[in-house]
Amino acid sequence: MSSLLSMKMYADQARTLVLIVLAIILGACADSRLNNPYPQEEGDQAVLYESFSERPKHLDPAVAYSSNEYAFIAQIYEPPFQYHYLKRPYELTPLTATGMPEIEYLNARGDKLASTANDSDIAYTDYIIEIQPGIRYQPHPVLAKNAQGDYLYHHLTAAQIDQLGTLQDLPESGSRELVAEDYVYQIKRLAHPKIQSPIAEMMKNYIVGFDEFSKQVADKQKFEIKDIPMEGVTALDRYQYRIRIKGKYPQFKFWLAMPFFAPMPWEADVFYEQPGLDDKNITLDWYPIGTGPYFLAENNPNRRMILLKNPLFHLETYPSEGEPGDKEKGLLADAGKPLPFIDKVVYMLEKETIPYWNKFLQGYYDASGIASDNFDQAIQFTGSGAATLTEAMREKGIQLETAVTTSIFYLGFNMLDATVGGDSEKARKLRQAIAIAVDYEEYIAIFANGRGVAAQGLIPPGIYGYAEGKDGVNPYVYDWKDGKAQRKSIEVARRLMAEAGYPGGIDSKTQQALILYFDTTSVSIDDRPRMNWYRKQFEKLGIKLVIRGTDYNRFQQKMRAGNAQIFFWGWNADYPDPENFFFLLYGPNAKVAHGGENAGNYQNPEFDRLFEQMRNMENGEQRYEIIQQLQELVRRDAPWVFGFHPKSFSLYHGWYKNLKPNLMANNQLKYTRIDTTARAEKRAAWNKPVFWPLLLAIVVFMLLLIPAVLAYRRRVRETIQ
Repeated sequence: MSSLLSMKMYADQARTLVLIVLAIILGACADSRLNNPYPQEEGDQAVLYESFSERPKHLDPAVAYSSNEYAFIAQIYEPPFQYHYLKRPYELTPLTATGMPEIEYLNARGDKLASTANDSDIAYTDYIIEIQPGIRYQPHPVLAKNAQGDYLYHHLTAAQIDQLGTLQDLPESGSRELVAEDYVYQIKRLAHPKIQSPIAEMMKNYIVGFDEFSKQVADKQKFEIKDIPMEGVTALDRYQYRIRIKGKYPQFKFWLAMPFFAPMPWEADVFYEQPGLDDKNITLDWYPIGTGPYFLAENNPNRRMILLKNPLFHLETYPSEGEPGDKEKGLLADAGKPLPFIDKVVYMLEKETIPYWNKFLQGYYDASGIASDNFDQAIQFTGSGAATLTEAMREKGIQLETAVTTSIFYLGFNMLDATVGGDSEKARKLRQAIAIAVDYEEYIAIFANGRGVAAQGLIPPGIYGYAEGKDGVNPYVYDWKDGKAQRKSIEVARRLMAEAGYPGGIDSKTQQALILYFDTTSVSIDDRPRMNWYRKQFEKLGIKLVIRGTDYNRFQQKMRAGNAQIFFWGWNADYPDPENFFFLLYGPNAKVAHGGENAGNYQNPEFDRLFEQMRNMENGEQRYEIIQQLQELVRRDAPWVFGFHPKSFSLYHGWYKNLKPNLMANNQLKYTRIDTTARAEKRAAWNKPVFWPLLLAIVVFMLLLIPAVLAYRRRVRETIQ
């Protein structure tokens, strides 16, 4: 009897399963977007879909200094200046300011000097900045007030704080006008030791009174600094403030385009300093407040982060001019229209590249980078070496944008080392030989999928002073042939080795093979192919390269102490000026002697003299010529093997408009426009449900079910009989 019951139960379950499957199929016929990860109502809205793989640690602009943090805060906060979206070379333009800063020079007595004054006479430079009236902060609880004008949430009780889960649990929000004092307050925050801004040490060297203020407020609460004056930063009136720096430093204006110098309302620190909020992650690092085009509506770093259009955003319009060719590319189609175009930006957590890539191909992400695993699927190279999209990508209407980054990676020599360092002709020829032998074109092809450009000197393309063509070639490593740079033959490098006293890689004094040491943090199994590649490059010259792998902290100690011999290093531009690269080889910035960014401890009095002359000059013919002289010196001395400038490859769907890479601007989101109609059509076409495998599975299941049903009926008849 139990057997019959189980058979009957089995048959009932089978019929139920069939009905469920049929219901799913019928439902799917009504809605073809079975695998759409987003709400259906967002399909036709101006929503941009992005991803992130690691949660931003800081959203406080005084502290944030990494690309994944800037991806968010640059949309929320507004420094007084920004980079023009379309113009190249990169050009500063006003953002919240009414115009570019008024610059005044003063002598040691505080008397104004003419703009043509000698640098030696300039003791101070004043930057006077006027901001636009009427700009307002996004709605935020820290600015909420009651009918009497008192702040609602600045004096929360322990019981009230205990009830909070997120900032959204506070129902009221408020806003107020942006004033000059908010910019002054933020600079004071940069100096506060408790905030630990990464640029505080640098600003001590420039902003007058910065260091003294930092010491004065060391034991103060953050919000208490509001009424404590800093000598070099003053609000002149409601919309105008002045920053006074030491001496002349034209590059300071570039810092004023970074989020560090975005405004901060003092009310934010009053609110977030309340005891107990930090324990609930209710901090400025989680819930920022700014005047930018977007505000952070949801911060759930384990799933998604959402930016919404700021309903109080001030008037800003899309640029009306750009470079030659921009109009033909459609980049001026939105000229003069109010920004931003996107109403909502959804960032989904994606830790794995394959699911992310598949969603991009389905149209569920609007843009994508290219991982090594997917590179061949997306990119192919022509006979001339140019990168193009594969046929499959072109059929989808995908756009490829490439740009040489304002970065450099290099192989550095410790110029304090007895073998590879110093300014002797012997050491110089050894370094030049190694520079020829280490074939970075091959490195780029093998380890970077061709995404890079071999460096000819210190300055990347796009930075003022970079020379194109034959004028920009490193003549100690390359020859100019058939209209392009060609690396010198290994025989040239071997001759240099012999002239340096190492014929065939043998030290003529010891009659032993020359041994050099490469200090690196690349110690994992994945790093071994690159390390083996470096060994083979040195083997071309008969040099035995010993890899000394270590952890990052130990490596840093060796660099500070000058115990490394050869190392791999890199630098990304903080701002688009050659000074930001040449200072990496400036003698007074030597790492061992001064703790600076001159990691190889290069010393050349002529280089230092020219650098000091060039650094404070305005761009022009004279500055350009000095830059070329500096390039010549470091090419000849070869303190680095100039490695490569990485090249970014990004993919965008055809519905992604106003697309132009800007390597200096982080606030590009407001210029983006999405053709939502085209996106909806493509998604529907690319994601039509395919039902035949499911139907086939049902048929197979039914065929397998028939014997069980027949057996069940036979047992029933036998029981009745």
